[in-house]
Amino acid sequence: MTLLLLCLALPLIARAGEPLTWLVRDLPPLTIESGPREGQGAVDRLLPLLMQALPHYDHSVVRVNRARATQMLTEPALSCDPTLLWTAERSQTVVYSIPVFATLTNGLIIRRQDRHGFNTFIHHDELDLPAVLASPNIKIGRVAERSYGSTIDNILAQAPEGAVSAHHGNDAVASLLQMQQRGRLDGVLGYWPEVLYLAPQEQIDSADLMFVPVRGVPRYQPVYIACSNTPAGRAVVDRLNPVLAGLRSTTLPVFYAQWLDAASRDDYLRDSRRFFEEMAQH
Repeated sequence: MTLLLLCLALPLIARAGEPLTWLVRDLPPLTIESGPREGQGAVDRLLPLLMQALPHYDHSVVRVNRARATQMLTEPALSCDPTLLWTAERSQTVVYSIPVFATLTNGLIIRRQDRHGFNTFIHHDELDLPAVLASPNIKIGRVAERSYGSTIDNILAQAPEGAVSAHHGNDAVASLLQMQQRGRLDGVLGYWPEVLYLAPQEQIDSADLMFVPVRGVPRYQPVYIACSNTPAGRAVVDRLNPVLAGLRSTTLPVFYAQWLDAASRDDYLRDSRRFFEEMAQH
């Protein structure tokens, strides 16, 4: 009888698989947690393809903020974050996939009415961010523990105390934009497509905002999948890399490009293939 029960249970055991938790947060246009286009972000559309490529795992999706995701990636349980930038510090505690997306980089979002206050810091349409942060009269907002790319991260690390206000909440960017509208912040670091999506939901006219690129920051940056730095996490990345190599040259650029304006979309689709080719040469 015991043997019969064991045999009947075997299919259920085979189907169970190892639990794999995907850590996501509201990061339009990659992941969209609410609103009229909920679940239609570029990474939202990627996740089912990743799960399909990993059929022997028991997948779950958990929505957490950046700080909690960072913590969970260092815990023993197997978890992966599909929207992570590479940093030297993170590479010590997580295992990265090959680059998945090329996304537009971060910059400073300001209100058009405040443009005159930044004139002395903008040269050739690029912002001198260190000089801005050194100014005692300007307050900048950021999301706590979010990487803004190596150039901006290094600048932030050297910023004077009190120059930057870090927000830890789940709706951090939306909250920072509201603080900016109330005059508590002069600028918000972020992705322009993300702000364009969030502004109308916060009853903010995006035409009243402008994006200023930061000097020394390239136009595009790679986004990776990062998993727990364990044998199980490394096995997931090894299985995903061949799949991602194919998707990033065909399917994934279209997922991201749909969120850009017509001119940027054409440039992006042309540039994205060259972006990965150039990365492979370095």
